Order: sequence, then C-alpha cells, then structure tokens
Amino acid sequence: MKKNLAKFKALVEALEELPTIGKKSATRLAYHMVMSDSFGAMKIAHAIESALGSLRRCSSCGGISEDELCDICSDMGRDHGLLCIVQSAKDILTIEENGLFDGRYFVLDSLETLDIEHLRSMVESGISEVVFALSPSISSDALILYVENKLEHCDVHFTRIAQGVPTGVSLENVDVISLTRALSDRVKI
Repeated sequence: MKKNLAKFKALVEALEELPTIGKKSATRLAYHMVMSDSFGAMKIAHAIESALGSLRRCSSCGGISEDELCDICSDMGRDHGLLCIVQSAKDILTIEENGLFDGRYFVLDSLETLDIEHLRSMVESGISEVVFALSPSISSDALILYVENKLEHCDVHFTRIAQGVPTGVSLENVDVISLTRALSDRVKI
C-alpha cells in the first residue's frame, strides 16, 4: 500500500491480530469501519477502551469481573458444594450461557500458572464435587491427574463432563479421541 494509507494498513494489521481474522476479513472490517460506519467503529473503540479499563480476573475463580469478585463467586444462591474447573475464563461464559450449571468455577489456564494452594483452599471450604470441564486431550488428562493427585487428601468426588460424538456429526468427521471416549464410556439403553 502507498505511504498515505499507512494508518489503514495499521488498522488492517491490528485486526489481523484477532483470532480467526485473516488478511481479507481484516481488510473488509477496516474498510467498513472507516468508509461505511465510522460511528459503529467509534462505538467499538470506546467499548474496547472501557473494557480494558474496567475488566479484570476474579480473585477467587479467575473468571472475568468488573469487581474483586465476579457475580458468580459473590452469589450466595449458587451451589457452593460444586466446583467446575475450566481451561479459560471464556469457558465460564459458554457454560453460563446455557444456565445448566449452578456451582462455582476455577480457571485452570495452565499447569505453569496453577495456584494449587488457592484451589485446595477452595475445595476445603466445602466443595463436595469437582467437575472437570476441559477439552479432551492428552494434556487435559495429565492436568486432571495432577489436580486429583494434589487434592487426594480432600474429601471430594471428581467427575468430568461427558465426551464423545456430538449430535448431528457423522462418525467420519469425529476425531479419534472423541470416538475412543464415546466407545469406552458407552451407556446401556
């Protein structure tokens, strides 16, 4: 691009940094924001600035919050005997969208950033069941074993979310790990 379009190019490059956005999509978005909907672009810019200035990790679960504790951790009406361990704060949003889980959460992120003492403290505060809601993989299985080992002295029941073949997907499109789990965890009908 020419030198006088350096700012447009910088916007395209910034948009390309977003997950799943390639050069063509970034260019379309940039063009739309600059040429078609500058008011919408300003709303997006303001929302990003506002979110960056006010959102943080919940000090208890590691989820997204505007306060020290998120709405879930501060909700006394939730089941404080259930703890769901997830891979990222985004997973909490996904589970909460369905409204099917009424317990608390703990964001695991990675083994390197795991605060096992904080997790142990949460479990010892009255948790009776720890539910692992992690994507199926060998590294997730290793994380589950590690956490179970570190919490083995706690009087807690460990479970994991069901895994296997998703509804509406043909077997040829299912990965080997999911198919293996579906076969090994089959249920009687």
